[in-house]
Amino acid sequence: MTVYFPERDVAAIGAALSARPQGRLVACLCAQWCGTCRDYLQAFSALAARHPEDCYVWIDIETHADRLDDIDIENFPTLLVQPVAGGPTQFYGTLLPHIEVLERMLARGTAMPGAQADVPEVLEWLLAGGRRAA
Repeated sequence: MTVYFPERDVAAIGAALSARPQGRLVACLCAQWCGTCRDYLQAFSALAARHPEDCYVWIDIETHADRLDDIDIENFPTLLVQPVAGGPTQFYGTLLPHIEVLERMLARGTAMPGAQADVPEVLEWLLAGGRRAA
């Protein structure tokens, strides 16, 4: 499996999400200038290859700032894990930049506590083809 990038893979993301109705969106919200993010991408890609049942998306928050409205990221990497079919977000927040932390969380498969009101509408945005979130 691959990691998708909204700036170049809009159609592939829509197809991947449609093909995995029982899967999860695993979105990493990062920035190109962040060295930690650049290092994390390789491990994130390897995790995506090991878990093709989920859809992995890499979102540069600065590239897409105008489309995702007011996402306020304080630290990197910030991860969003949400069922593709919708429903409560399983996780949204900053993780240590060690892929095994994310992998254990995904293996657990249950929601982690967090403020649901602050979760950006990334899934909706991706399903809309990367156009501005409503």
